[in-house]
Order: sequence, then C-alpha cells, then structure tokens
Amino acid sequence: MKKGLTSILDKMTIENCELPERDNRPDWIFWQEGLKEKITLPEKLPKLKILLVLDNLKGHKTPEFVLWLFENGVMPLYTPLGGSWLNMAESIQNILVSRAIKGQHPENPEQIIEWLQDVAENWNHSPTPFKWGGKRSERRVRSKERRRNLKGSGAQASV
Repeated sequence: MKKGLTSILDKMTIENCELPERDNRPDWIFWQEGLKEKITLPEKLPKLKILLVLDNLKGHKTPEFVLWLFENGVMPLYTPLGGSWLNMAESIQNILVSRAIKGQHPENPEQIIEWLQDVAENWNHSPTPFKWGGKRSERRVRSKERRRNLKGSGAQASV
C-alpha cells in the first residue's frame, strides 16, 4: 500500500507545502472533528495533502503505518463498522461509473481511470445531493400500497 500511495503522492503538486507548523495543525485537527475515535497526532506535521478512507483492517491501524501516513501528509479516516453510509458510497460510485463509460469502450485501465476522474471533477463543480428514499423508494411504496395479501398465503395480488 505504501508503494501505491507513494506513487500517487509523488504525482501531486501542492503549492506552498512548506508552511510553518502552526499553519498545518488546524487542517489535521479539522478532519478529526466528530470522530468517535480520534488519532493522536504527532508533534510535527507536514502539510495535509490527501484524505485516505480505509476499512478497519489491523494492518491499516498499525502505529508504523499510521506514522508513515502522517509523515507523508496523509490523514487516515476509518470507515465505521457496519456503516450504512457504505451503501451510499457504492451508489455514488455506480453513478460515476455509469456516467463515465456509458456506451463507450475503454481500451485500457488508464483510460477508465481518466474517465472516472473527469466525471468526478465535473460533478464536484456542481454536485447533486444524494437522497435516501428518493424517487425509487417512492415508487416502491406506491407499488406496495397497490397490493393486497391473499388469505394468509403470503401471496399478493395487485388492486
């Protein structure tokens, strides 16, 4: 994982990375607000470059790995166990994928990644909020209301 992250971080250009320590700490602290389990930040912190959402595998929480992340300007954020928001993240991912490759035929993985990045950047300029219980949910409710149970069998008939 370190190798992959290093190649990503090497490609990133961040202006004014050499800020005094006092200017960096608030950025790191901001991303811990609201967390039930806060990470103890080291005394010296570089400029925060990227947020990395990780699951709760033991290897992702080892002191050695977490300190390496901090040294490289990466703030780890861990998914809650059994978090229902994962469904929302998957839904958003499906939207991005369908918008990126709908009707197209990519020739290599890099092209797919480029399309996904383009769609995500475009969407970020004017994001549409994700709503639980949107139009699909309303259709399901109406559909249930039009059915009636048939005499204790568990079968249903449309009204």
